[in-house]
Formats: sequence, C-alpha cells, structure tokens
Amino acid sequence: MRAAAGHTARGVHFEVHGTGAPLFLGFPMMASYAAVFGSAAAATQRGFLDRLADRYRVLTVDYPSIGGSATIPPHELTIDRVCDDMLAVADAAGFDGFAWWGGTFGAVTGLALAARSERVSALVCAGWSPLGIPYSDMVRAAADQLHDPPPHARVVLREPSQYAQWPTFYGSLGPDWERRTVARIDCPRAVIYGEHAESSVGRCPLPLAATIRGCRAELEQLGWSVIELPGADAGVILDPAVLVPAARRFLDSVFDTPASPPGGFR
Repeated sequence: MRAAAGHTARGVHFEVHGTGAPLFLGFPMMASYAAVFGSAAAATQRGFLDRLADRYRVLTVDYPSIGGSATIPPHELTIDRVCDDMLAVADAAGFDGFAWWGGTFGAVTGLALAARSERVSALVCAGWSPLGIPYSDMVRAAADQLHDPPPHARVVLREPSQYAQWPTFYGSLGPDWERRTVARIDCPRAVIYGEHAESSVGRCPLPLAATIRGCRAELEQLGWSVIELPGADAGVILDPAVLVPAARRFLDSVFDTPASPPGGFR
C-alpha cells in the first residue's frame, strides 16, 4: 500500500499511503510500526491503513528517534522542535494542509500544531484530554525514572538515556500551556476516548476518561466534539476496528462539508 517514502533534511523518515484528503496519522502509529514491534503490530498497522487509505492520503512518520529516523539528542526534543519537524515532514510529503490524528505524545503535538498553524484542517485527539492533564506532575514523574526507564518505554528506546526526551518535551510546554493552546484552535476538532481509559507516568496517575468527562461541557462549549467509546480502555488508541470508525465519522463529516475549501484545507 506504500505510495511514497522519504526523509526530511533532519533525517526524519516518513511514508505516504492511499489517495484522497491529506491525513497526518501521528504517534503512537509510526511508519515503521510493524518493523519495530513485530508481526502482531503489522496487523494493527494494516488495520489502520486498510480503513483509511480508501478516502485519505495517510502520512505516517517515525518519530521521535525510532525506526528509520535519525536520533534526536534528548535535550533537543522541545515542543518547538517537534512542531518544526512535523511541518517539515508535511512539506516533504507534499501536504500543504492536513488533518492531524494522534494519541498521547501525538495528541499533544497535534494540539500545538493546530494552535500554531493554519495548515491543520482538522484535529483528532485519540484518548487524550485537551484540558486537565497534569503536565508538571508528568515531568517530575518522568524525571524520577531517568535512572531506570520502565519496560514499556524501553521497547521503543534505542538506549535508556533517550528516556530523557520525555521530561524535556513535557517540560517545554510551560505554565498554562493547555488553556493558551486550546483557546487558539479553531479548526474542526474532536476528542475520542475509551470509557475506561486511564494511564500513568511513573507515580503520576492519568485518569483520562474521568478527566475528559469532567471537562466535557467546557470542551463542547469551546467547539469540540467529544466521543466516548463504550467498554473501551486506553488501548483503544491502537485498536483500529473500534477507533477508526468513530474517527472516520468525524473526519468524513469535515471533508464532506460543502463549505470546506478543496482538500478540506482552511
């Protein structure tokens, strides 16, 4: 299904699949997802692409410092660097404008991009709340694990010292980042999450579903579509059979709107 592949000047590897409206499918999906995580992951990757590439030109990337991409020094992985790199990927792939879809780190990146760039035509936050995330607590909890990164993180780390990229990234957001960022987003936007979604960073709990439900009224007032998937947990962000139909309903409605400019761009 791969239509094109390439690297940016900074050595970030990307692939493009399918035809149609441009969709940047960010972390936790990656261009080399199957190669990194093995045969079971190949089915997950195919599940996303098979359900999207009929209508969308899907851009995936190996980021940060994974798969076919060059290593980024951990102290350089700030929100500014990440946004610059993702826009450079879009440039290299020929995506003038694009919808962005991401979870966890990918959702945070999407929030920042949508607030900074008119090139983002729609935004899907998968399993991650636009408001109410304790980023400062996450930074402290991640820093506490620098000497011994957790096993799930080691799977994607080229070396343990790379784990320092996470305190760098989340620490670069700064105070009041959420509200300043969310207030600037005006493209069509949705948060899609599992009814039982929860996670943690070290000793920092992340009650994701409860957080989203708690700010649902505020998000809807701000123009967000809030979509809860019954019976699902945090793992739904990597379950294409459940997640993609819900996201497609939102994205298809955006790109089918008669008032939308060609390609769905703003």
